[in-house]
Amino acid sequence: MGTKRFSLEGAEALIPVLDLLVEDAAEAGVETIIIGMAHRGRINVLANILKKHFDMIFNEFEDVLDPETSFGSGDVKYHLGYNNRFVTQSGKEVWVTLTPNPSHLEAVNPVVEGRCRARIDRLGHGGDKEVLPLLIHGDAAFAGQGLVAETLNLGALRGYRTGGTVHIIINNQLGFTTSPKDARSTVYCSDVAKMLQVPIFHVNGDDVRSFLGLARLAFEYRQRFGKDAIIDFVCFRRYGHNETDEPAFTQPLMYQKIDRHPGVRKIYQDAVLERGIVTAEQVETIEKLYVDAMEDSYSASKDGQPREVKISSLQGGWSGLRVATEKDFESSVPTAIPRQLVEHLSKRLSEIPSGFNAHKKIRRLLDQRAEMGRDERPIDWGMGESLTFGSLVWENSNVRISGQDSRRGTFSHRHAVILDMDNGDEYVPLQHIKEQQGRFYACDSLLSEAGVLGFEYGYSLESPNTLVIWEAQFGDFANGAQVIIDQFIVSAEQKWKRHSGLVLLLPHGYEGQGPEHSSARLERFLMLCGDLNIQVANVTTPAQYFHLMRRQIKRDFRKPLVVMTPKSLLRHPRAVSRVDDFVLGRFRELLWDPARTRPGEGGPHRPVFGQGVLRPDRQARRGRAVQRGDPASGADLSVPGRPGRGHPEQAPQGPGGLGPGGTGQRRRLAFHRRPLRRVLRRPGAHPPGVPSHVRFPGHRVGAQAPGTAAGGGRKGVGTASAGRHGLRLLKRRLCYGPPRRPGNKHKR
Repeated sequence: MGTKRFSLEGAEALIPVLDLLVEDAAEAGVETIIIGMAHRGRINVLANILKKHFDMIFNEFEDVLDPETSFGSGDVKYHLGYNNRFVTQSGKEVWVTLTPNPSHLEAVNPVVEGRCRARIDRLGHGGDKEVLPLLIHGDAAFAGQGLVAETLNLGALRGYRTGGTVHIIINNQLGFTTSPKDARSTVYCSDVAKMLQVPIFHVNGDDVRSFLGLARLAFEYRQRFGKDAIIDFVCFRRYGHNETDEPAFTQPLMYQKIDRHPGVRKIYQDAVLERGIVTAEQVETIEKLYVDAMEDSYSASKDGQPREVKISSLQGGWSGLRVATEKDFESSVPTAIPRQLVEHLSKRLSEIPSGFNAHKKIRRLLDQRAEMGRDERPIDWGMGESLTFGSLVWENSNVRISGQDSRRGTFSHRHAVILDMDNGDEYVPLQHIKEQQGRFYACDSLLSEAGVLGFEYGYSLESPNTLVIWEAQFGDFANGAQVIIDQFIVSAEQKWKRHSGLVLLLPHGYEGQGPEHSSARLERFLMLCGDLNIQVANVTTPAQYFHLMRRQIKRDFRKPLVVMTPKSLLRHPRAVSRVDDFVLGRFRELLWDPARTRPGEGGPHRPVFGQGVLRPDRQARRGRAVQRGDPASGADLSVPGRPGRGHPEQAPQGPGGLGPGGTGQRRRLAFHRRPLRRVLRRPGAHPPGVPSHVRFPGHRVGAQAPGTAAGGGRKGVGTASAGRHGLRLLKRRLCYGPPRRPGNKHKR
């Protein structure tokens, strides 16, 4: 085929061991096994353990793909996943799934754990005995990748435990071309797992019987004690990193020995022949049947006659959902709730059990939220979020939110879990909305971004009717999870046809808290938008947030959502809503400035689009606040009514060059077929964000250069240090690009 396969030769004992594990798991009552593994041996596992049809495998290698299958068309063959029903020798059945993975080694580990936890939660008490996570690692990756330690650390935490994982390390004593002496500082590649105080077994890969016995022991230990078990399977790699690679360039001595060493198949075949268990004729017959089946499928793929088995990606818990289209993003589905429900929720959310001694400030907060539900005071962000979660669990949907300090909220606005000041008992109001309700679970995560986000992404794959939320402590910290964002969240639907409704809450704001606490890098997410893969939002009112989050569940499709959640807006006196905003309507893609002219009533003189904190901070100026910032929102800007005179302009929240309207975005945004100019409210800043607001007041939220016009007009727009001539050149460059060569008239 001339294509890389990442051969398993030298580690063939993995296949009978996996077969034994599946058999034993089914006999022990396991209903689902979810596997995560990297490249080596993956196609072998697909064919021999998950029984993926040879037709499908060869068609994929020949790029004979059916767009209706669930395997996508945007990835290499040794990244693809599969699932199938495995029938044991005794007739029992177990569902086996191999999770798709990217080339980033070990990134799939937390995804597998999250998928297992979602299934365990659905099964209820004792479900951890019916779901088995099985992770297969490489030796260099297990020792070198930090995600391994993050995933191991998840194992015993109440928000993430899955009842233990069986780990198998394919220890071929090489990492691409790197020897162990350059790849780790420990004796064994498995030493990182010693932090868990769990058994670690080392076995010779040529000794298949010992390997089988240890695999059975590891599984039984996991089932009995609910903890991880690790097998270090010491073997070798017959070829280089792939079949076309020459390994003798970097390991000449090792490969001299490997060339002389028989494979485990030959060793085991000679042993059973010597004992008379099988005859040479039987061995030859078994080999011929297997090879003939592969040759038949390969010939069919070469002849252009694929016999592909179609499997939909929207089955099981995803049945009833569909693939999104561009038209779905032109407007939102109804998400309002009855006024009586607002009153009921506010009453239940503000009650605490008798004898429960909550903190006095929490009691005062709950009293205020009760007043908000009665429309006696405006609803703030924290209460708007509580109504969001409460209304969903009332409707029997589930909500799961996790992150660093997410139970209280980094900025002390959520208080989803209340503690008794006398004994430390916990009370969760959202778990006591009514007798039969959906699940609400909030947990403080370990100090991890990539591991926890990967876990929550995996959870969302198995639970489409749960609002799954990962909240960064500060939006900037999403940098630590960029691999999960890039390789799973924004690309999995295109690569593997795997859908997700995961929500990322990324608190941000230019409030002088330093470069690491002031920008979730909205422009990065806008650059990642393509083929309707994600949604990006920067909402400005509690009601808009309420409708946006409920929309994730109310739609009949799922799409990841990135929300730039606020800091200062949590308690901003203008960032509030009334009860009517929750009981009427839906999420509004365009939110008009209530103090200014509405469409059809004369139109604005110069429309200015803003988002995020700019709306409450600049409600006095002309214009409107745009809620959505992703490319799909381009159609939303062409609204009925007079477009106004002059060019529409955009007032970004961040410094010049950052946020929506950046270089890659200005071309996408249009208003009645006219370019959308960028109005600079702050000086340009180096990444990643704002410095001290004392030393650099021009960067602070709400700061406005002396002499600038609040209405967004041409006069005075810019920075405090820019002269009129320099400002004009700057605006021209932002709107039309760099000037042409001298002598050529610059065309607009």
